[in-house]
Amino acid sequence: MKYLIGDVQGCCSALEQLLRQIGFSASRDHIYLLGDLVNRGPRSLHTLRLLRDLGTSATCLLGNHDLHLLAVAQGVRRAHRSDTVAEILAAPDREALLAWIRQQRMACYAEGWLMVHAGVVPQWDLATTLALAGEVERQLQSADLHAFLEVMYGNEPSIWAETLAGPDRLRFAINVLTRIRFCDADGRLEMKAKGDTAPPGYTPWFEAPGRRTEGLPIAFGHWSTLGLINRPDLLSLDTGCVWGGHLTAVRVDGGRREVVQVGCEQALRPGE
Repeated sequence: MKYLIGDVQGCCSALEQLLRQIGFSASRDHIYLLGDLVNRGPRSLHTLRLLRDLGTSATCLLGNHDLHLLAVAQGVRRAHRSDTVAEILAAPDREALLAWIRQQRMACYAEGWLMVHAGVVPQWDLATTLALAGEVERQLQSADLHAFLEVMYGNEPSIWAETLAGPDRLRFAINVLTRIRFCDADGRLEMKAKGDTAPPGYTPWFEAPGRRTEGLPIAFGHWSTLGLINRPDLLSLDTGCVWGGHLTAVRVDGGRREVVQVGCEQALRPGE
């Protein structure tokens, strides 16, 4: 059985409950986690250890919170008040866990689904998305991790061009893969709005006209205010576990679409 799972964000108890609910067996099944494995929830360290120990039975994408953990560990960013990564950074297996995170994926395609943490811009097709994800993955795995993380943050460039190179190209790819919510018809990113109401002139990325991935099934997380979206070509799976919502899994092997959810204890309240 193959399941896609939305944002865990360190809510390990909910993840353990969900795996029990679906009867997960590491020798038989495979889970795909859509990023934001850690942070803000109460058991980020346990979440990483659980997922790492599943080995090849789990494919984990990286989200913005996972990249933030790497940046804090490298001294590139300070921890936020709401972060819950201190236990990871103080753990005896800290370096092994951070090395494991660096080996995870930014996007993947399996079971007929393109999986990303946040989304894609209209100019990208499947091949472009996977190629750019691969470029970011190679930087995360390189010896120049610190230098890469130092130039990772920022909202510019705001629009895709094949000619983008160096830090600009990588930053744009990261912003799309881990942060995008809204863009305009030209694919220009709007990086400040966080609700589910599009600013004037913008639409949710998956409603952008002329999107080259239109018709390609895409699964993503990141956007908890959307809740569960279950369309033939779209799965939105961040259902707000860390906010006291649900952790969601969808079985997708053999063309199935079976939704399983478990309730989550509230770890954060709005404004925290």
